[in-house]
Amino acid sequence: MKNLLSLICIMLLLKAPAQQKSMFTQSKHLYAELPNPVAINKEEWAALEKDVTVSFTNSNTRYAKEKVPQLSRQTNWNAIAWKGEKIHTQLLVFTKKNIPRLTCRVSDLVADKGSRIKAQQVKVGFMRYVMTDEFRDGCGYRKPADFDSSLVADVIDIVPAIGVAENTVQPIWLSIQVPSDIIAGKYSGYITILADKQYTLAVNLTVSSRVLPPPGKWKFDLDFWQHPVAIARMHKVKLWSKEHYDIMRPYYTMLANAGQKKITASIINEPWNHQTYDDFPSLVKWIKKNDGSWRYDYSLFDTYVSFVMSCGIRKQINCYTMIPWKLSFQYYDETFAKDTVLIAKPGSPEYNSFWGTMLKDFAKHLKIKGWFVKTAISMDERPMKDMQAVIALLKSIDTGWKITMAGDYHPEIEKDIYDYCIASARQFEAPALAERKALGKPSTFYTCCAEPYPNGFTFSFPAEHVWIGWYAAAKGFDGYLRWAYNSWVKDPLQDSRFTAWPAGDTYQVYPGPRSSVRFEKLIEGIQDFEKIRMIRDEFVRAGKAENLKQLEAALVSFEIPTLKNTPAAEMVDAARAILNQY
Repeated sequence: MKNLLSLICIMLLLKAPAQQKSMFTQSKHLYAELPNPVAINKEEWAALEKDVTVSFTNSNTRYAKEKVPQLSRQTNWNAIAWKGEKIHTQLLVFTKKNIPRLTCRVSDLVADKGSRIKAQQVKVGFMRYVMTDEFRDGCGYRKPADFDSSLVADVIDIVPAIGVAENTVQPIWLSIQVPSDIIAGKYSGYITILADKQYTLAVNLTVSSRVLPPPGKWKFDLDFWQHPVAIARMHKVKLWSKEHYDIMRPYYTMLANAGQKKITASIINEPWNHQTYDDFPSLVKWIKKNDGSWRYDYSLFDTYVSFVMSCGIRKQINCYTMIPWKLSFQYYDETFAKDTVLIAKPGSPEYNSFWGTMLKDFAKHLKIKGWFVKTAISMDERPMKDMQAVIALLKSIDTGWKITMAGDYHPEIEKDIYDYCIASARQFEAPALAERKALGKPSTFYTCCAEPYPNGFTFSFPAEHVWIGWYAAAKGFDGYLRWAYNSWVKDPLQDSRFTAWPAGDTYQVYPGPRSSVRFEKLIEGIQDFEKIRMIRDEFVRAGKAENLKQLEAALVSFEIPTLKNTPAAEMVDAARAILNQY
């Protein structure tokens, strides 16, 4: 019998859809999770009637690895989606006996008239547990020993099979990419779980006649800052080598498929003064020649930006930064044949001379490349006085320079900032926001280590990332920024804690590349934002005042203080029930 089960496992794996197998082959490494700091209650597990339970559950709940889930077994998943939408759910396998090899298989989803969603559009990933901590004071340096830590399911792995120990919960992530050209209607299929025996669960999907555009055409302005050095370190390849670029491509493609609009480009060394585990080197080499004149090598900048554009991220190039977190600017001095540092404050003669020469040369180079109109000089949480000095310098060099800023809302400089991202606790003044929209100026918000909610820490409630899309729609924001897509800690697949800030603050996806619950839920929220935008526009064009009033009323509850007592999932579910009527 044991040999027969092994043979079945192998046959199921070989029959896995081709696209799903290609996803798995990016990494064959089945890594070990950290030991669970929480003890197992063996009596609780022993009380279960069945050795193994398999069930659908919602995607907004994180289940502890060692605790018996409290749920009613669900063998059917009933979902609603637009054409072109990506949807997901969660399954649980919890067992009081060891499962040496757990595998999954999905079928096509078939409609009554024969139309089908191919199995290749249905993806399954085993969710893995990573160490997290707690918010406590939010920002500030911390020691793991001072915080409560626990394992949390967040990684969506890319391996075809996994072993499950006794008295353990193993979550599974199931997603469906609905084709945009599919016929509307009801589709049915199944997912088969092979554990101690075969379990078959039904998938029922109702596809609307509405069509969601592809990510490249989404209006939501997503800005996750990329960190190429972290990818080189985790994959053990030489920085900027062909291997490095080849490995980076699936990471940037995954980000583009979430609707990312902007390229993070460092034009000085360490814009954030070594806050991250990995360095942030400059993409531009500054060279002071023997005669005192300057030369700038843009070759790496050009190669990197062209590469990211080839991955589908091409709307804007954000160059960091003229106001780093430490006012220290490194360059190579040919006279001394070594790297040298200038310390200068914005607005000082030394600063203006140093940057003025570079900005003129950089603008000329960008115009030759055809990139000047999409390039911006970017600042992050810098004082208004420094911003005013930089704005004045940029205007004196070329009035076409665009400026972006993430930070507090300053009415005094608002008109000078093309792309303004304000902290989630702030709001644009209504007339200013209306004017910005009329001028096509991106107006977004961000979260960081300062907000307990909504946020994207590894311990955050998953629905908070969905909530972010609804909040943007409710408040008139164009999108959302988060400072780190992949600024990984030392061992990101095992331990999301860092020497500073709450766990998971520095990254939203994992090496592999592996997606996360947080990243997938953010995409869900962005899709909801797009639906709201499209339906709003439709109601305005058709003069459906009552429908528009009902939709706007559903958005009123999206206020950050409300999250203190009302779960994000509850708010999203209530508002989505109204959205799904249209």
